Formats: sequence, C-alpha cells, structure tokens
Amino acid sequence: MIVTLTKGITMSVGGFAPAFGIALIGSKAMEAIGRNPEASGKLFVPMLLGMAFAEAIAIYSLVVSFTL
Repeated sequence: MIVTLTKGITMSVGGFAPAFGIALIGSKAMEAIGRNPEASGKLFVPMLLGMAFAEAIAIYSLVVSFTL
C-alpha cells in the first residue's frame, strides 16, 4: 500500500513541476517574440532546450516510479 502511494506522489510531483516549467518557458518565449519578432530565430533553440531539460525531470520521475 505504501509503495503504491509513493509511486502516485512521485508521479504527481514529477509531472506537475515539469508541466509548470514548460508552460512558463513557452509563455515567456512567446512574450519575448511578441515584443521582438526578429528574435524568434535566436529564441527557438534555447526555448526547446529548456523544455527538453524540464521534460527530462518528468522522465526521471517516471523511471523512479517504475523502479519502486
């Protein structure tokens, strides 16, 4: 029972935090592109890298949940 609860907490925290981070990254990138449309090429790669690193946290929590 405690293992199931631990898995649920791990996945909920590990899923919520990256989702919030990805939303914040996307929101700020769109604000920056809205203010300066010419900078969209310079913002695209760092935005994708930030989203990928945030998504990696969700994948790590999934792996931890499977190993419990």
